Amino acid sequence: MAALTLTALTLTGCAREPVLRVPLRYATYARLVPPDRMLTLSDRARIPLRIWPAQGAEKGVILALHGFNDSRDAWETSAPLFAQAGFSVWAPDLRGFGAAPARGGWVGSGRLAEDAREELKQLAAEHPGKPLWLMGESMGGAIAMVVASHPSGLSLSGVVLLAPAVWDTGLVGRTSAHLLAAIAPNGGVSGRELPVHVVASDNIEALRRLYFDPLTLHVTKLAALSGLVDLMTQAAHAAKWQTLPTLVVYGNRDQLVPAQAMAEAWERFPSSVRRDLIPGGHHLLLREKAGRRVLVDVLSWLSQPDVLLPSGGDISAGIWAAEQQGGQDEETPFGLLPSRTDRLSLP
Repeated sequence: MAALTLTALTLTGCAREPVLRVPLRYATYARLVPPDRMLTLSDRARIPLRIWPAQGAEKGVILALHGFNDSRDAWETSAPLFAQAGFSVWAPDLRGFGAAPARGGWVGSGRLAEDAREELKQLAAEHPGKPLWLMGESMGGAIAMVVASHPSGLSLSGVVLLAPAVWDTGLVGRTSAHLLAAIAPNGGVSGRELPVHVVASDNIEALRRLYFDPLTLHVTKLAALSGLVDLMTQAAHAAKWQTLPTLVVYGNRDQLVPAQAMAEAWERFPSSVRRDLIPGGHHLLLREKAGRRVLVDVLSWLSQPDVLLPSGGDISAGIWAAEQQGGQDEETPFGLLPSRTDRLSLP
């Protein structure tokens, strides 16, 4: 993990979120959308939630989990389209992110998974008899995999994983992250320290919204980074326990979850897991310019799981997996740090 070593060399002071000066022409990207509701969990934590009710007859309900340093707003472009297709969407801020408790900290993968279980139970209680789906992007996908590996007590119909964070960084990577967190848990990195430019999406509008959204975290505390490393490892090894109906979607231009890490997870997944490869797709698949292609695949699978995916992703997945066999694990930056996506959102 060269990037973690670099982080150790460039670590300075305590983590502080920058005060963003938003040019007037970008003001619309910096809007703060109030939550539609506050969920109260068993430990009395109050979780902000955005809701998009299904239009017309409700076909099912989806709990959507966002990625690292993101927020409930991750779904604001795709959720209305799911709602138009008859699927209600609940999108909470995950604890430690957005406006949820412990913002900027790390509450542990166990707590994050338990929060998702409680939210699923509340969702099921309020939509009795409706199919219930769990969908996660990046870190949210990793949490979804942890939850789905122990589905007892949940009436889940299935899981959708969008570029899930499945990366076993190895003993050196985990040890480095733990050591940094022990030395300076409140130390922070922003991703500017990395000598690379990570592209999360080809959609400049989506990147501007992500950057200027007041709920987005721009600095990662080392304690949170260490927790994320552990969660990614846990998710990578939970792949073999994904026995629920599952669709996993990945783009072959993803610079955040390495191809070799995803290929190893694909090998661990049971044969029943549906694999969807999006040629040219980056990490934020539903926020790509061609994000509707991913949305159509997901909607097709939710409604007709045995039908070939409209994008041809089944065939692309088989070809991609074959190409990865015997491939070398390239030197990959720790892309799940906040990256230089701000470069893309400014003139």
